[in-house]
Amino acid sequence: MAEKKTHSSRVTPSKEPIAKKAQVTVGAPLFVKENFIWMGIGAAVIAVGMMLLAGGKNENANQFDYNVVYNFRIVTIAPIFILLGLLIEIYAIFKKPKAHQ
Repeated sequence: MAEKKTHSSRVTPSKEPIAKKAQVTVGAPLFVKENFIWMGIGAAVIAVGMMLLAGGKNENANQFDYNVVYNFRIVTIAPIFILLGLLIEIYAIFKKPKAHQ
């Protein structure tokens, strides 16, 4: 019979933990109801920003009207709403659920 050779070059892991890992319970949902509510609020704010961004129709198609195209609402208010909605979405994604006691 042929002899089986075993390799003893395995590196054994050290007993000390490298970093403290967060305790995650198996089967726990990633998002809870509160996260979804915040996501809905963020989506609504983004939708309002998009509606504010729409518009700017000239009365006369042959003449360019600077005040209609570069309106304060279109250039300033709408992007603020869109960015605010995106920040709310980021908050909703990273918000940790409260621990049940």
